[in-house]
Amino acid sequence: MATLEHPYANIDQSQPLRGNLHAHTTHSDGDRSRREVVADYAQRGYDFLMLSDHDVFTSPEELREVTENDLILIPGNEITADGPHMLHIAAERRVDPHADRQRCLDAVSQQGDGIVVACHPNWSYPRGKADFNHCSLENLRNWNGFCGLEIYNGVIGRLNGSPYATNKWDLLLSEGRKLWGFANDDSHATTGDVELGWNVVWAAERTPVGIVDALSQGRFYASTGVAITGIRVEDAHVQIETADAQRVVAITQHGQRLKVADGPHIEVEVPADAGYVRFECWGTGEKFAWTQPFWVTSPPEPQSPS
Repeated sequence: MATLEHPYANIDQSQPLRGNLHAHTTHSDGDRSRREVVADYAQRGYDFLMLSDHDVFTSPEELREVTENDLILIPGNEITADGPHMLHIAAERRVDPHADRQRCLDAVSQQGDGIVVACHPNWSYPRGKADFNHCSLENLRNWNGFCGLEIYNGVIGRLNGSPYATNKWDLLLSEGRKLWGFANDDSHATTGDVELGWNVVWAAERTPVGIVDALSQGRFYASTGVAITGIRVEDAHVQIETADAQRVVAITQHGQRLKVADGPHIEVEVPADAGYVRFECWGTGEKFAWTQPFWVTSPPEPQSPS
């Protein structure tokens, strides 16, 4: 029998933390000050936030000046100029935005600070260039050292392109790349850009280090409104419970639907030849939730008798 490798083993699912990793302020092209952005997310009950101004590193010292309630603020920035955009999460310093983005990824790896996420892959930029290809599949295939991509980016919902990038995610997963899927606001405007997409993390501790460690290990799900309340795995059997989904879909290689269940939960016995399975939970309107992938592992070879 096949078994599954997945990020949800041995976690306390009773204490999720909700956060956004992509928000802009007047320090780059946002409409609001750092203090205003932080206050907005704090008032909405978020647990963590990263200010991701374009090529502007927001340090822990600067974050302490705008802290609000018990909102956990994570230092970082968005690597922007001269190439596809990348979030540098939990950075300790600014990385120069070299046009060869692999050099940026290598710099992060050499510094040993933080994780990198590819931004809005299906944004059509510059304006009028209708290719849905801000971050190309070729780039995503060739880069090494990033941990995932934004499978949902809220601000692209009002720009050219698609806010969704599960198509590229499935192609990469089908090729054996182990990458996590993130959902973020990418907030810029005073109204309408907040609470569009977020990440729900199961962290060992309620600190920046604990949250980033959980993100790097995939101990979270991405959401635009549906809440996942339980993930249970035994061998190759997976159960997903939600509070408010109307349909749950198990998706495997190349985007194939392995099973569709109407209602708030699903149970699946994952075939040994599936490669991987991930789950999409569909609610009303554009409310979704996406689990991280569950990888099929081959059973151990039988030992010959000695």
